[in-house]
Amino acid sequence: MPGESAVLNSKTVTLETGRSRGSTICVSYPMPIMSTPDELANMPGADERLRRIESVTDAALAHLSVDDLLAELLERVQGLLKVDTVAVLLLDTSSEHLVATAAKGIEAEVRQGVRIPLGRGFAGRVAAEKKAVILPQVDHTTVLNPILWEHGIRSLLGVPLLTSGRIIGVLHVGTLGTRRFTDDDVQLLQIVADRVASAIQVRQAEAERTASRMLQRSLLPGRLPVVAGLEMAARYVPAERGGVGGDWYDVFVLPSGGLCVVMGDVVGRGFVAAEEMGRLRSALRAHVLFSNDPAEALSRLDQQVRHFDRPRMTATVQLAIFEPSFEQLRLSSAGHLPPVLALPERPADIIDVPGDPPIGVSAALRRRSTTINVPAGALLCFYTDGLIERRDTSLDIGLKRLCDTVVAGPVELVSASIMGKLIGDDPPADDIAMLVLRRQRITEIGPLQLALPAQPRSLKGIRDAIRCWLSAVGAGPRATADLLIAVGEACTNVVQHAYGPEVGIVTVHVELQLPDVVATIGDAGRWRLPRGDNRGRGMLVMRYCSDDVRIDYGPAGTTVVIRRRLAEEATR
Repeated sequence: MPGESAVLNSKTVTLETGRSRGSTICVSYPMPIMSTPDELANMPGADERLRRIESVTDAALAHLSVDDLLAELLERVQGLLKVDTVAVLLLDTSSEHLVATAAKGIEAEVRQGVRIPLGRGFAGRVAAEKKAVILPQVDHTTVLNPILWEHGIRSLLGVPLLTSGRIIGVLHVGTLGTRRFTDDDVQLLQIVADRVASAIQVRQAEAERTASRMLQRSLLPGRLPVVAGLEMAARYVPAERGGVGGDWYDVFVLPSGGLCVVMGDVVGRGFVAAEEMGRLRSALRAHVLFSNDPAEALSRLDQQVRHFDRPRMTATVQLAIFEPSFEQLRLSSAGHLPPVLALPERPADIIDVPGDPPIGVSAALRRRSTTINVPAGALLCFYTDGLIERRDTSLDIGLKRLCDTVVAGPVELVSASIMGKLIGDDPPADDIAMLVLRRQRITEIGPLQLALPAQPRSLKGIRDAIRCWLSAVGAGPRATADLLIAVGEACTNVVQHAYGPEVGIVTVHVELQLPDVVATIGDAGRWRLPRGDNRGRGMLVMRYCSDDVRIDYGPAGTTVVIRRRLAEEATR
């Protein structure tokens, strides 16, 4: 190679030759960044070395995972350079540490979880300076990792793993005997490192995409809750390119009987964004349990993020909480796009929700909540920006297109219409999350059907489900209390008397037969006779709390039918 071109296309190799008065003596010389096959042909024994280098990342390795690939590569590098140890340390960008990921010769580096701070020690210097380092003396004064000198390593050569000029790790080799690594050794190891870095990057990107997609899918609700009086539909579509983002939605029933709806978007892409989304989702669930005010819950979430994660995490969040009757909804926005509300026989419109700062941006003033009425038949659409934002159109146009598409109709049909008109056949440039909810009219609310183990732990779930259903159909306070007592007593009798030591099933069916509510409780067991004094009074309780009670005993089990007027107080 002409001397001039070699100097222009060069890296610096540092040779640590010893210490004088506490300072390292370094010798630097130019080194080609990447030798081409023509350049290698001019090196002594080039044909053989070129074949051996090409064998390091040949096509046979293409199907291997990252771990298997590194294990195979290190073995080949060990034979190529005739060294005793080979190790790869990959950079953990979040902690700025090099983590021992694969090793051959001294596997303890990996097994003991060696971590080297960027810029410190032998490997840390290689990574920080992005240049090769030769270390002829290995001891506590030159190497941070004691495993190396404790195992008798005498000489080290390390080169950076770079992709597009960005450091992703370090590849280093060592010998048990003293060895003077030559410039040919440095060139060969750097060529191998460049190929190793490329292979690792490709596989890591594939693994990260797969892992982030699986993580995000696992954190999204697998099944929307069944809530009497509301019908729901959801869509999640990842971007076709650029990796998974941090979009998410969540919906869950609160202890009060209300419903919490969350729509959020973490800034960023890839596994980190998906991981941060998971932490936000879990944290927000916890905060909502202690506050029915969405503004207060978002304030607590913001304080948590700014204390523990700032400045790494930023997210927009729309938080909405339905009251147990579902007639009112309280909303608070942390920089998120407002939901769309469609009323029966009226055009849809954007809900006027004050936009407070996103989560993690700044210490905001008091966050604000907005309360809206949700009449029977109304539909709400929550979404992330991927649904409406386009590079060639303004945000206002996207919002108008969404409002023109949303109607107060069946949620699945509305969801399909929105995706068809706003997305169509175009590949999504950004992740899309969407949640559509509609409050049903009383005549649309179907029966409540439950089938649970006849065990004491099931009784609370039965009460909660019946209370929610009665609220949805407009039962009065007295009727609700009476039915909860009567149905609860019938279910308790099944648990105590129907099956004995065996585990059976209690079934509950509640439906409207206007002007009444009819609850049917069934089992497939054989009731035991009441034991002890003051037993058998459940029938008196059920009759007192209802307008009519009928019990049918049979060989296939027992059925209890309870009838209670929906709105008017029963005549005693």
